[in-house]
Amino acid sequence: ILTTLKPFESVSVARKMNNRAGSFLWNLRQFSTLVPTGRTVRLYPSGFCRPKIVYSNWNPRKLLSNFDNRMQSSIRYLFQDALIFKSGGDGFQTKSISTATVLTVDRLLCPRRLSFNSKHFVSDNGLKKNFHHEPSNEDVLTKRTKPTPINYRKLSQECNSLSEVLDIFSKAPTFPSSNYFSAMWTIAKRMSDDQKRFEKQLMFNHPMFSQLCEQIMREAKIMHYDNLLFSLHAMVKLGIPQNTLLVQTLLRVVQERINECDEKCLSVLSSILEAMEPCKNVDVLRAGLRMLVDQQVWKIERVFTLQTVMKCIGKDAPIGLKRKLEMKALKELDQFSVLNSQHMFAVLAAMNHRSIILLNECSKIVTSNIHGCPFRILISILQSCRDLQYFNIDLFKGIADYVATTFDIWKLKKVLFLLILFENVGFRPVSLMDLFMKKAADEPGFLNVKSLVSILHVYSSLGHFHKCWTHDRFLEVMSSALTGSLHHISSENLLNAVCSFCLMNHFPLAPINQLLQKDIIHDLLTSGDVERNVHKLHVLAACLKLDDVPGHKDTHLVLPQLPSVPLQPHAKVAEVLSSLLGEGCFSKSVWLPHNYYIDFEIRMDANRSQVLPFSDVDVVTSATNIQRVAVLCVPRSTYCLDSTHPRGFLAMKMRHLKVMGFHVILVNNWEMKKLEMKDAVTFLKSKIYSQEALSTADINLQSTC
Repeated sequence: ILTTLKPFESVSVARKMNNRAGSFLWNLRQFSTLVPTGRTVRLYPSGFCRPKIVYSNWNPRKLLSNFDNRMQSSIRYLFQDALIFKSGGDGFQTKSISTATVLTVDRLLCPRRLSFNSKHFVSDNGLKKNFHHEPSNEDVLTKRTKPTPINYRKLSQECNSLSEVLDIFSKAPTFPSSNYFSAMWTIAKRMSDDQKRFEKQLMFNHPMFSQLCEQIMREAKIMHYDNLLFSLHAMVKLGIPQNTLLVQTLLRVVQERINECDEKCLSVLSSILEAMEPCKNVDVLRAGLRMLVDQQVWKIERVFTLQTVMKCIGKDAPIGLKRKLEMKALKELDQFSVLNSQHMFAVLAAMNHRSIILLNECSKIVTSNIHGCPFRILISILQSCRDLQYFNIDLFKGIADYVATTFDIWKLKKVLFLLILFENVGFRPVSLMDLFMKKAADEPGFLNVKSLVSILHVYSSLGHFHKCWTHDRFLEVMSSALTGSLHHISSENLLNAVCSFCLMNHFPLAPINQLLQKDIIHDLLTSGDVERNVHKLHVLAACLKLDDVPGHKDTHLVLPQLPSVPLQPHAKVAEVLSSLLGEGCFSKSVWLPHNYYIDFEIRMDANRSQVLPFSDVDVVTSATNIQRVAVLCVPRSTYCLDSTHPRGFLAMKMRHLKVMGFHVILVNNWEMKKLEMKDAVTFLKSKIYSQEALSTADINLQSTC
């Protein structure tokens, strides 16, 4: 049953008094289930009421009768943390009262401290009445018979299964019930996944489990707030369904008592919300947590608590709160340990806040302490950098060099996972990729379809292919592994693998022949990510036409047209070309066969010493003496990170343009924006004309155009 939480709202003093009275009546109704005993209460100087237990038949009516006789219509009010008795008769007119039989007011019903003076109560006339307590024989009996609260750590050490904890609960239930859930979660953490799954099923089927759940629901409003949070945390971790009445009730109580949250509770509450799926109660509680953090952020002392809170507040938190947390983290930067610095990447990614200063400082600490860093931390850092679009070359090089240095201690699958993440951020770790290539060629036994497709994607995307013996052997091993998997590989995986081979200018015939079968082509065009499949099939078709693929020169694939994307040539480059060459000496936005687009086309003589005008009337020079020049304006993403090494698709495009007779000129957009007009003209002039032409004589542009 889902319980809908109401948003936080201001509560008047009168309403608080009514809530306290309501809590008292609720406690009274549930009292018979919690403790089936009669109790006599002593008043101690410390301000606590410690009960002695006299085991007898429990009768709520009898208790109320005794309560009325002894107290004579006394009314109990709870204000915040004060306990006040208002007497309508002479029940408190005597100074020698030693005991008072009232409802139990110990840690069972009021574990939070009551801030009143045990020697004085306030009567209806405003006078303070003194109380004096003398020990009796019954008090000694109380001390001996009172059950000892159970410690969850001790319980988790004594028990080896979740059912044993429930068995102990069935024999002698003690307050608070949160200790039983905490003990069960502590025990479950020691188990394997299979054993944990089996034990959790036994826990759900245990006859005392439902009774424990009912009891903790009754205790939720009276137990200490940290115990309440620990029990909810244990329930979430034990896999109790989130939409149950138990979990939703505890969420509601946690929300109602959120103002009792201290720094420790703040950390536990953040961990709970991070582990839960969104729902009404969770969303309202997270909103309350954000309000609380916004008020108390400067009081947080521990870096661990700060990071836990930052990770929990969510990506949709107000930007003002994110910046306040960022400033708090920067203030505590001197207190950061190596582990804190390593975790900061995942924390910022969880709240979707890209703090360059904080990331730079943490990167320095991580890089200087990279040796011995666990694999999961390296993975987490790279994933966070990808999500935050944070590209720190020193950090990436540090991780790659560390893994390359300790390459022999790593499993190939782990190294592959790192390479996939490096590809995601566009970083090409040359030495690590060479080591992996050699190792994979020597030990192909670990290759399955998934790892094979991933390896081919990484190497083709980063353009890490060059003609050498190791690379050729690597491609042959990959081709052989793919050929051996053809009987069970899916159509999409086959397309991905063949497309990767095409980018690397390698064409294994058996996989290509199977991919070109009509039923596989039809499957790719009608299922899965059709648009992506069509794009890759166009790549294959271009390679079959333009590259040297034996037996497939005449192969023609009938494919849907790719969606047209409006492209505009680079404005500054167009202006520079107009200034350098003049109008009519170049063409803009040229579409070529096989869906290739070039920003500008220039026609020159064979020596690239003279620019020829675009004229449909007369061509003085024969076609064999014309050199077509393709000017490509490319962004940073077409290169590997911090280098001018072209990535896979750009490398293939350049290769195919050369096959079509073009001389290719790459113009980097970000560099062109920085250049003044005069420098830009000089730059393009050096790119367009050959070195021989530039060195022989000055070129008369007006005579050629």
